[in-house]
Parts: sequence; C-alpha cells; structure tokens
Amino acid sequence: MRGKLILVTGVAIGYVLGAKAGRERYEQIKKGASRLWNDPRVQGPVQQAEDFAKDKAPEVVEFLADGAKKIVVSARGASRKGAEKAADATSTAASKASTAASKAKTAAKSTARKTTASSSTSTRSTAASTADES
Repeated sequence: MRGKLILVTGVAIGYVLGAKAGRERYEQIKKGASRLWNDPRVQGPVQQAEDFAKDKAPEVVEFLADGAKKIVVSARGASRKGAEKAADATSTAASKASTAASKAKTAAKSTARKTTASSSTSTRSTAASTADES
C-alpha cells in the first residue's frame, strides 16, 4: 500500500512539474490533491502517525543519545590506545637509540685507546730507533 501511494504521488508530482497542459489542468490536479489530503480516510492514518511519532520521540532521542555516547567513548578509547601504542613505540625507539649510542660511545673509546696505544708504541719505536742511531 505504501509503495503504491509513493508511486502515485511521484507520478502526480512528475506530471504536474512536467505537464504542458497549462494552468487549468494544474488547478484541477491541485484541487484533487487537496480533496484527497483532507479526506477523513487519509487524515485518520496521518493523525495516528503523528501521535505515534510524538509518543516515540523521547525514546528515539534517548536511543540516539546513548548511541552517540557509545561512539564517543569508543573513539576516545581508540585514540587512547593509539596514543599508548605511539608512546610505547617512542619509548622503545628511545631505548634502542640510547643503547646504540652507548655501544657507539664504547666502541669510540675502545678505538681511541687502540689508536693512542698504537700511536704511543709507534712513538716509542721511533724514539728508540732514533736513540739507537745516535
């Protein structure tokens, strides 16, 4: 029934908008639509639908508000989880960078010691060679 009513309404609107029948035909269609709308057989269901909507409106508002709250809480939770993951990743990266820096510092000191020891040995050898030649 509802589908037929929508179809008839659509056809009527399309005809009115697309018709080239002139003002007289438009007035006839308008008068017929007004008569149909004001018919008690149409107004009874219209009134029932309005009453139903008024009765259910608070429930619908509450349902939608609860749904919106759940979405907000879920989004906050997801963003917190994302922030926690980012913080964990940053902490892990910082820890690895610190470890790498410590290893590099140790390696640099070790290399410096070897270079200094090698340089000292070389200097001593050179000094010993020079002393032997004199």
